[in-house]
Amino acid sequence: MNISNLLQPKKIAVIGASERGGSFGGDTCRNIMDFSNPSKYYFVNPKRTEIFGQKCYNSTDEIPTNFDMVIICTPQSSVIDILKQSKEKGCKAAVVYASGYSETGTVEGKIAEKELIETCIQLDIALLGPNCGGFINYIDNVYSFAFISEKRDRKGNVGLISQSGQLCLSLMDNPKGKFSYVISAGNSSVITMEEYLNYLVEDQNTKVVAVYLEGVSKPGIFVEALKKAAIKKKPIVVLKTGRSEKGSQISASHTGSLSGSDKTYDAIFKKFGVIRVNDMEELLSTAHLLATIKEYPKKARLASMNLSGGETIITADMAYSKGLNFPDFTKETLNKLNQMLPSYATPNNPLDMTATLSYDSKKYAKALKTVMDDPNIDMVLIGYTLLLNIADPCIYYMTEGIEKVVKEGNTKPMAMIPYIENTRNPEYTERLEKAGVPILPPVVYAMEILKKFSDFVEYNSENHTLELALPKNTRLKTKKFLSEHESKTMLAKAGIPVPKEQIAKTKEEAYEIAKETGYPLVMKIESADIPHKSDVGGVKLNIKSEKELGQAFDEIMNNVVKNAPEAKINGILVQEMLSKGLELIVGVNNDPIYGPMVLCGLGGVFVEIFKDVALYPAPLNHIEAMNMIKSLKAYPLLTGYRSSEELDIEALTDLIVKVSDFAVKNKDKVVEVDINPVFLYEKGKKLSVADALILIQE
Repeated sequence: MNISNLLQPKKIAVIGASERGGSFGGDTCRNIMDFSNPSKYYFVNPKRTEIFGQKCYNSTDEIPTNFDMVIICTPQSSVIDILKQSKEKGCKAAVVYASGYSETGTVEGKIAEKELIETCIQLDIALLGPNCGGFINYIDNVYSFAFISEKRDRKGNVGLISQSGQLCLSLMDNPKGKFSYVISAGNSSVITMEEYLNYLVEDQNTKVVAVYLEGVSKPGIFVEALKKAAIKKKPIVVLKTGRSEKGSQISASHTGSLSGSDKTYDAIFKKFGVIRVNDMEELLSTAHLLATIKEYPKKARLASMNLSGGETIITADMAYSKGLNFPDFTKETLNKLNQMLPSYATPNNPLDMTATLSYDSKKYAKALKTVMDDPNIDMVLIGYTLLLNIADPCIYYMTEGIEKVVKEGNTKPMAMIPYIENTRNPEYTERLEKAGVPILPPVVYAMEILKKFSDFVEYNSENHTLELALPKNTRLKTKKFLSEHESKTMLAKAGIPVPKEQIAKTKEEAYEIAKETGYPLVMKIESADIPHKSDVGGVKLNIKSEKELGQAFDEIMNNVVKNAPEAKINGILVQEMLSKGLELIVGVNNDPIYGPMVLCGLGGVFVEIFKDVALYPAPLNHIEAMNMIKSLKAYPLLTGYRSSEELDIEALTDLIVKVSDFAVKNKDKVVEVDINPVFLYEKGKKLSVADALILIQE
């Protein structure tokens, strides 16, 4: 089935058309009459001959021509029959508003949705919904939407997809909302969220894709869409819910879709350059920024021009808290600004330019152009709170100055930041946006948005492996731990360096192994049934003599018999005592939807205490591995902090890449890998794997 048949229909039939306010049939017809060409629509209701002055047919059979899409405004029980009748009139797409399907969580609802899916597949009908609010194609003026909103022009270049119809309406009601498409996808049972995303990524009329996402049902299509967007450098802004346990539970019951691990989504979005936001304000404002700016910079080195010292300090503080880059102006820029500004002004970045220049459009344009021409600057922020009712006329001159700079060309991106929330003057909002200057929310929101904008513009798809090792089979399987020796043997075959070790079944065998290995030694119980050896007294460290070895052997065996009597014992693992280094962890968590996720961070006991770890999807390359390491709070410890030795970071990146390759090769077998601790040594001395544990599924 073709999604274009759904989103770009030529002729549409509305079944259940009415004039009753607050009903799907009534509000859909109102929208059609207000926003679209009535000649493209046919109204159908056996009880009416006319709707809002337009002819109404008793059935689809009476419609004088074929139609491409049907909007079904009737209850669930009638949907299947209407689809079959519509197919006889050449229908290839449908919008179903009715609820009562899988979102109810009932057996009856799931059966009804399964029948709906099977019917659409059989009839080759692309269906939006069920349990949805419909869609709007602003490019072609197709208005198949069941909610009433203010009558105004919303045509723009943001493609919005939401699994909630009410959220669509809320975003449409905001004056910043300018869209190419608005799609309230509902249950997405036939055409899925991922397919709408893929469509908008490829759509030439859509510059930015904004998504409210509760879950993904077709991860392969989802990843392919993200990959296309990354290569095109087309921004995708996602409000992904389900961060909390409560939110995840509500999300799953609301849509019946797979929510996946929230940290996994964070990792995937980072890999593909997707912008993740926290709420609807951030979703719309971020999309608005990206849609309004005419051309994105390659970096986001910012300058801020403010009219007061207080606003300048607030800007500096908030920018610092988000880690934004406000570089110093060059000496040439500072000299020029000193000549323009009053004697009591001191040029810095952020800049307190005082209000003096804001009452002269030519002088303001000159100052703006001076800052914009600085080679250290990629984007200029204009600090000003635009109000609905303008009393102070400085905005007149500022806007004229901005327009003058834009008209002269060779401009860098700009954005305006207010310092308190208020209703914005529509005339000047429109003029500024036409000049490519979006008005952001107040400064705390603005700096969060600009940080994400900065990360996006500096993202380079060529540095990332734009693939995921999606699992072939996610059915539940029997899981079991491998023993430490089995785990290390498996890793060693993948080229991962592990220390020499042997299993001693008797004390005499342990003595013989010690003669080969030398002292000091480590002894550990070797059993797949005891994944946490220390908990049962199964580990002895720093054994320096044959006498200590014999005592350790007996103590370990006695402890295990006492604390884990049911465990199957392979013997005692004897290995050399490794030199202490910085303890790190490298591991894998195989997500059932998206496949292996590679983890690295502080290891040993620090894992649980500090939880300083980075997660990233496999496969990955050395650049991605290095970025994982740099994202750790502990990264300075690896680089020679406070005169300490620089550690072998290259060896760590090699290990992470090899673990990634191992995870990809075994994506349908290995569930978890825990290599902890890894001892990282000084540069040139590489690293040592002290312990490893693998969980597999069969």
